[in-house]
Amino acid sequence: MVAIVKKRSDYYLEPCMAKQKQKPIIPPRLSPGDTVGIVAPASPFERKTFNRGIAALHTLGYRTLVTHDLFLKNGYLAGSDLQRAGLINRFFADGTVKAILCAKGGFGSLRVLPLLDYTLIRQNPKIFVGFSDITALLAALYRKCNLVTFHGPVVTTLGESDKKTKDAMLVALSSNERLEIKPQKGITVQSGSASGPVLAGNLTTLCHLLGTPYAPPFTGHILLIEDRGETLYRLDRMLTQMKLAGCFKGLAGLALGSFEGCGSEEEFHEVVRNIFREYAIPILAGLDMGHSPSNITIPIGLEATLDAAQQWLGFHKPATWSNGVSPE
Repeated sequence: MVAIVKKRSDYYLEPCMAKQKQKPIIPPRLSPGDTVGIVAPASPFERKTFNRGIAALHTLGYRTLVTHDLFLKNGYLAGSDLQRAGLINRFFADGTVKAILCAKGGFGSLRVLPLLDYTLIRQNPKIFVGFSDITALLAALYRKCNLVTFHGPVVTTLGESDKKTKDAMLVALSSNERLEIKPQKGITVQSGSASGPVLAGNLTTLCHLLGTPYAPPFTGHILLIEDRGETLYRLDRMLTQMKLAGCFKGLAGLALGSFEGCGSEEEFHEVVRNIFREYAIPILAGLDMGHSPSNITIPIGLEATLDAAQQWLGFHKPATWSNGVSPE
């Protein structure tokens, strides 16, 4: 009987503790004049903020592809599951589309995960950007395709974004620079330094992925999390759930982004210290990512070093490649 319980425990811990077995696929670089396809995997959106975001993309030097089915509505979803997933598959297959940017987060991204063509996506790697509920897609594409994805602005937030957000997006998607992040208001929650591939996303959505075949690997990774409008006890509960699921065993480091509307920052940091007290990993708070005025673009699956004492996160290589030669 004891042996059976151990087997079941090992089975449930495996998705969190498993390592990504293959090297990540770094997507081709976005150049001025390239076309960005816009998808809506989650909620419908306001035209006003959407149009401002499209204008911002044009100002940055990119063309955009917006199809009629992007504006469909099905209750609290931007069209049916098949329609939303179908547009993503179509843009990955379309050679004229060089990057894919989500229109909005909200609700519903998890529903399209079983409908994506992961073989097609793996064979046609390209930049995919979003945050909040889009975390489900970022994590699934990394888990299923080994594709480096990007936690960054959506169209409906880009028009209101500050210069820091837009500059970081250009560095991540369109330059040969290695992204370096040193928050102006960083807080060392737990000192130390570590290296590993970065995993970034919305805490609530990451929790919803646990127990599914789309949950990302955590072992050996530097985890960056953010959230919005969650009470302290809910944040505690989600982190505790992930701890009990084995997600933090073998974690290389932790960084905290924006937690707007989540109560006292000091109290949240104390919750984090308590949950991670048995793990000797660096923990840095105050990163400009998530539901905040600044939402810098973070490559998921790319190696980086986190130094909590120096309050710095630096990626080891550019997040995209060009000149017809894929990086080693």
